[in-house]
Amino acid sequence: MNKLKKIRIFPERFGFFPYVFLFYLVLPGFSLLQETGIKMGIGYALLIVFSITYRQLYFCMQKTSYTYWLATELVIILIFGLFYDPNYLFMGFFPAHFIGWYSDKRKFNIALIGFIIVEVLPIFLSGVLTDLSRYLYFVPFIIVMLISPYGVRSMNKRMELEKQLDQANEQIKELVKREERVRIARDLHDTLGHTLSLITLKSQLVGKLTTINPDRAQLEAKEIEQTSRAALKQVRELVSQMRAIRVAEELTDVQEIFQAAGIAYHFQGDSELQDVPLLTQNMISMCLKEAATNVVKHSQARNCFITISLTLENIKIMIKDDGIGLANRYTGGNGIKGMEERLALIDGTITLTNVNGAVLEMVVPLVQKKEKEGAAI
Repeated sequence: MNKLKKIRIFPERFGFFPYVFLFYLVLPGFSLLQETGIKMGIGYALLIVFSITYRQLYFCMQKTSYTYWLATELVIILIFGLFYDPNYLFMGFFPAHFIGWYSDKRKFNIALIGFIIVEVLPIFLSGVLTDLSRYLYFVPFIIVMLISPYGVRSMNKRMELEKQLDQANEQIKELVKREERVRIARDLHDTLGHTLSLITLKSQLVGKLTTINPDRAQLEAKEIEQTSRAALKQVRELVSQMRAIRVAEELTDVQEIFQAAGIAYHFQGDSELQDVPLLTQNMISMCLKEAATNVVKHSQARNCFITISLTLENIKIMIKDDGIGLANRYTGGNGIKGMEERLALIDGTITLTNVNGAVLEMVVPLVQKKEKEGAAI
């Protein structure tokens, strides 16, 4: 049995904003209490229809029905302004907001002209020319209502441009990754293709010479060993040239993340790490990103302190926040295991403590790793 869909009053993406405007529908409701008989009944019926149009406009912004719902709102305001009281024209703030959502300039202008007619006509028909002071208080509100569609339209254009910019940046990142893969594949083919073919041929030759000419077979086997070592060196050189994220670059991104989250960023130490291999920097950078994400999501902190200290033996990175500490934070799924696995690849360790907030420390040895790399080559 299918579950009933949850009834939504307004789309979730707009948050609490649409509910705020509902308060301004209460005021016309109180004003209608002054009416009597059928006029009161018609007034409340129009107010209910107006409330429905307000809701529907949020759900059909890119549909044809959007114009019909907006026109219904304008007609209701016109009826209230002509046959009830000109003060109902203040309901024009509702359609003024929705007019700004038109991306098509022609539709925007037509809706704006219709809005101006709806707002101005009842005032003139109510005797504004004979008693100008009576409606003088309308002037600033009318000006604000006429300006607001332009403001909403400008805001929506900026949001759309930012969205397009984000999409373009994602496409650029994907193209860069694709180009990097193609380059790596090409370099591997050009660098190792010939070498591996040579090793294959020599291995077949050794297999044939083991019984016929053992001395020649030993010589060929030594050449295979030398060729494979040369190939391994080529691979290491190729990997070292691959694009990696440096710690300094990642710290810039971390600072932006904290700034967006309202967390003060404090850094101390050397972020350049000139003599640290790119592989090590890349692993540290990924761990820094994960740690920063944890602070933003779970810490409820106001400040985050990052310290990097570099010695001849190791690199120490400390990330400390002044949040709620480890309670209900670093449980399964918070990425700590992933950081441990990454650091294990470069013989690094990670520890977590709770001192007026969470303290995460990473230690990555340098001398030991370099010695291992030298021995492997």
